[in-house]
Amino acid sequence: MELLSHDFVLRALAGALIIGLTAPALGIYLVQRRLSLIGDGIGHVALTGVGVGLLLQQSPVYTAVVVSVLGAVAVELVRERGRTSGDLALALLFYGGIAGGVVLVGLSPDSTNASLMQYLFGSLSTTSASELVAIAVLGAAVLVATLGLRPALFAVCNDEEYARVSGLPVRTLNLILAVTTAVTVTIAMRTVGLLLVSALMVVPVAAAQQITRGFLGTMATAMSIGVAAAAGGVVLSAEAATAPGATIVLVAIAAFLVLAVGGGVWRTLRTRTTAAAAENAEPPDVVLSVR
Repeated sequence: MELLSHDFVLRALAGALIIGLTAPALGIYLVQRRLSLIGDGIGHVALTGVGVGLLLQQSPVYTAVVVSVLGAVAVELVRERGRTSGDLALALLFYGGIAGGVVLVGLSPDSTNASLMQYLFGSLSTTSASELVAIAVLGAAVLVATLGLRPALFAVCNDEEYARVSGLPVRTLNLILAVTTAVTVTIAMRTVGLLLVSALMVVPVAAAQQITRGFLGTMATAMSIGVAAAAGGVVLSAEAATAPGATIVLVAIAAFLVLAVGGGVWRTLRTRTTAAAAENAEPPDVVLSVR
């Protein structure tokens, strides 16, 4: 393909594939824990880190990692307390994060609307080689954590009280999950943007759930769907001159719709086939004994 002869397209494709593999690997734990939208909140906080990076003329990826990790740890500590005021505290943190980010981006020396939009909605075509290296290293760290700690993280997300009774370090595992969420949001901001990052965490998992049942099978299928959506989205966006991040998300949603409809039809046909087989089955022989 002629498109693949361009360096920026290859960098965009590599970055998208890393996120397509990493985001669902983490997202399955968030879905299991009913925290599907936590990525949006962490994304708001990460925008402050982007603003700090632009203001100090440093790499926004690294400053966003630091700020979003601190925000994620704060979110986990508030959630752990479980008080009614927790929702208010999280709202203040999330909205304060996005407001602070917009202000800091506006104060930066090279502030433009484009510089803000490329972090809100992604800008794969402008990803530099150094940013791609950072995405690869951080993505590998997230994969090591989510795959290496899979049994323990699954236990915590499925039943936290049972995990605590079983002797698992629940607080540590929760903090690991929070930190990996922050890192995933940060590296995904160059791919799909801070406002769409939750979609790539959740939609492939939801699509995989239409055709799988076990946790490990769902994780593997979701990661495959994420990679396919990332690759397909980059190619389609290059051909149609559309935004890569939004195109990737639309491809993932299309996969969900196809699998949801196909899975529903398959289950209906299987149910009817099973019912018809039961009706046509010969009744078992009955032996009557006469005393």
